[in-house]
Amino acid sequence: MINWYDADGHLSEDMVADFRQTLLTWYDESGRTHLPWRIDKEPYHIWVSEIMLQQTQVETVIPYYERFLAELPRVQDLAEADEEVLLKLWSGLGYYSRIRNMQKAAQQVMADFDGQFPTTSQALQTLAGIGPYTAAAIASISFNEVVPALDGNMFRVFARLLKIDADIAQPKSRKIFYDIILPIVDPERPGDFNQAVMDLGTSLMRAKTETLADSPFARFNLSYQEGIELNFPVKSKKVKQVQKFYAAIISEKNGSMAYTQRPKTGLLANFWTYPLVEFDSWDAIYDGISEQFKAAKQLNITPVTHIFTHQKWQVMLVQVENEDATWTYLSDDAYEVLPQTTLQLKLQAALKENL
Repeated sequence: MINWYDADGHLSEDMVADFRQTLLTWYDESGRTHLPWRIDKEPYHIWVSEIMLQQTQVETVIPYYERFLAELPRVQDLAEADEEVLLKLWSGLGYYSRIRNMQKAAQQVMADFDGQFPTTSQALQTLAGIGPYTAAAIASISFNEVVPALDGNMFRVFARLLKIDADIAQPKSRKIFYDIILPIVDPERPGDFNQAVMDLGTSLMRAKTETLADSPFARFNLSYQEGIELNFPVKSKKVKQVQKFYAAIISEKNGSMAYTQRPKTGLLANFWTYPLVEFDSWDAIYDGISEQFKAAKQLNITPVTHIFTHQKWQVMLVQVENEDATWTYLSDDAYEVLPQTTLQLKLQAALKENL
């Protein structure tokens, strides 16, 4: 059994050098170097891909990424784009505050940095919506800054390799991991090092996958050697999602459907959806909707579920005959050109199935 540490408790320089070479050789031979955002090191490209990849799978992101850059090939184009164009390009990726922050950041780049991205992770974090991970990814890949890009994959990989038992759900653990990993990052190829760890975490060292004996990383993996690999990383349980109950109002007039625009802040900000009325429970929808809408014709018994980070929405489609002054009636053609949320697409599909 080999160890990462020497007799004095310091990281072994020979071990670190061996790991770097093994990791980067594996990445060159087996990594996802073909991905469109890895073709070059343009910071705008890296940034767009990293924001899109947050909580979205690679295969899903690729067409969004290519469409986005075809429409907005430069950071200046993003800074000057109309919001409706941005929301349309982002439609389906969710978390629409991200694209709004991206435009704010693009405007900062144009106004404060003469159209050029800052070159350090610290400076990049002054841009709207760019946190420590995204800043480190851009700085290391585009500008060769020696800095670890700490995401879930890197937490898992190094927690297992070095048996780091700090709870990754605790903010203070980030510094613990950062300080341990920083001297391991390859000083010649820091961007490739970070991308290699990302690929390692999504292939040979996935969340519920144990290292195989013939893996090139088995000999570096202290938790594997002791048969406790799946105990790492240590992570306390998340707070449960808050459940929300809504009635989605279906009202038709002269071939047009009723919609309302969501508030400027909060979830689904500024998007047009069927009118949504919140209730305390499913029972409250049944009891309350007939009081609020005297001409309610039917309750669609098929609910639509939509998950946000901290909320779980359950939405009941309700068809009514009366109308409200706050609603706007739009034809299908008029509505289809507007940006649509994933929730709205689910509601439309559910309505179609139950007509």
